[in-house]
Amino acid sequence: MVSHCATHGDQDVRITQRERGGVTILDLDGKLSISGGDVAFREALERLLSSGETMILVNLRSLRSMDSSGLGEIIAAKAAAAASGATIKLLHVEDKVRQVISLTHLIGVFETFDDEIDAIASFSQT
Repeated sequence: MVSHCATHGDQDVRITQRERGGVTILDLDGKLSISGGDVAFREALERLLSSGETMILVNLRSLRSMDSSGLGEIIAAKAAAAASGATIKLLHVEDKVRQVISLTHLIGVFETFDDEIDAIASFSQT
């Protein structure tokens, strides 16, 4: 397990990386916003893509909030992954984060799951 923590002022995000069933899972804990976490998330994703990871699951269960900058990073991550031949899916999109994604009409852009086992199995179906 690899853990990365970024703190920006009083706002922070902890990103823990783990692998299950050949899928790399990024567990985000904290805030994904312009003042905390957006750069850390981008850097974590860049490391994965440069190391050749192609199946990435972003677990948002412990993400307390996300603003438009955080959403922008998730959208950019999806585009960067696609350009690298990788796939990013979202796990546990909780109410506060789902609201931000829904308000921008992007909920259909992301494949989302409420169950980790189902999410991991979906990578073998694509």
